[in-house]
Amino acid sequence: MDQNHKQDEHGDLFAGFSTAYKSFATEAIHVGQEPEQWKSMAVVPPISLSTTFKQLGPGNHAGFEYSRSGNPTRNCLEKAVAALDGGKYCIAVASGLAATVTITHMLKVGDGIVCMDDVYGGTNRYFQRIAVEFGLEVCFVDCTKPAELKAALKANTKLLWIETPTNPTMKVVDIEACSEVAHEYNKDIVVVVDNTFMSAYFQRPLALGADICMYSATKYMNGHSDVVMGLASMNRDDLYERLKFLQNALGCVPSPFDCFLCNRGLKTLHLRMERHFKNAMAAAKFLEADSRVERVIFPGLPSHPQHDVMKRQCTGCPGMITFYIKGQLEHASAFLSNLKLFAIAESLGGYESLAEHPALMTHASVPEKERVVLGISDTLIRLSVGLEDEVDIIEDLEQALSAAHPKKK
Repeated sequence: MDQNHKQDEHGDLFAGFSTAYKSFATEAIHVGQEPEQWKSMAVVPPISLSTTFKQLGPGNHAGFEYSRSGNPTRNCLEKAVAALDGGKYCIAVASGLAATVTITHMLKVGDGIVCMDDVYGGTNRYFQRIAVEFGLEVCFVDCTKPAELKAALKANTKLLWIETPTNPTMKVVDIEACSEVAHEYNKDIVVVVDNTFMSAYFQRPLALGADICMYSATKYMNGHSDVVMGLASMNRDDLYERLKFLQNALGCVPSPFDCFLCNRGLKTLHLRMERHFKNAMAAAKFLEADSRVERVIFPGLPSHPQHDVMKRQCTGCPGMITFYIKGQLEHASAFLSNLKLFAIAESLGGYESLAEHPALMTHASVPEKERVVLGISDTLIRLSVGLEDEVDIIEDLEQALSAAHPKKK
């Protein structure tokens, strides 16, 4: 779908954003799905459940030996995702955190990681409580300020980990600027961008200078809240060979059935993301205009501090909104408890609307002092706006706000 069509359908929703990626929907539907690869000529790739494959002779196989090392269904998914990311290669693993672990295993004792300060709680926990135990040096820095990133780089820095927009405070990092800073300091620093919030449809980190684009595919890439999976795409042959080895050696691979489901989810990614954006924009505008809300953080709004960066490097916005409700913890709890359409649940990016309290849920593992610095307060609420009818989404937010802040009689 080209940019002009999107503007006709959604008004000025996409105005000012980067041009949509050419042939995205076509590639999502066709790359890696060629019926000619199967003797049956199946249009939909079959689920290959076999754990092992007959060899023509010792060491003489037809491309597959053991399902951990390679699987036909997984191959279809990996080819499709690589194409959507504008990359040459992709590996699929058992979860987003498995992707983080696999990438980090490229490092050795004494190597350094510079990580964006506001990231998914599981990423923070892994780096701070596990990676350091294996002799890695980790520091956190606000990468929205390239000067601070440059000051944090050291001779032992081997990995720069960026998440944008960040989870949960929705900071937007200039991927191109940070990649340039890192690579100018040391061309061998591997720049990784967690693209989970954006999906391949709205952002292509590899085209902006990143070396690896990774996802928790559990979210938008699958989009149906029924798969836990991680993905990592790249263009460099050396990175692919190393990560492909680790994918097999570490063994954290996804099941063929999950690969089938995620592959199926990709076919509607472009349609889903446009609806997520439309619904989220409506919800964000409603919340920003409401007197019971302290502040709304949504990159699609001009009020967002990095709105211009978002428009420059992205083709649209996902359904993620963070906002501060006026009052105290009791008001946030009342709002969440009274939601009817939104489910109180962790995760995001599915077709259904979800709401959560980061300080008590997804980011409870982040030390309290760090949460305070990051702005993850008791009144912070994160929404994953789904694909329901816009009017019903707004109605649910309205009634939950009324329950949290009842009018005085």
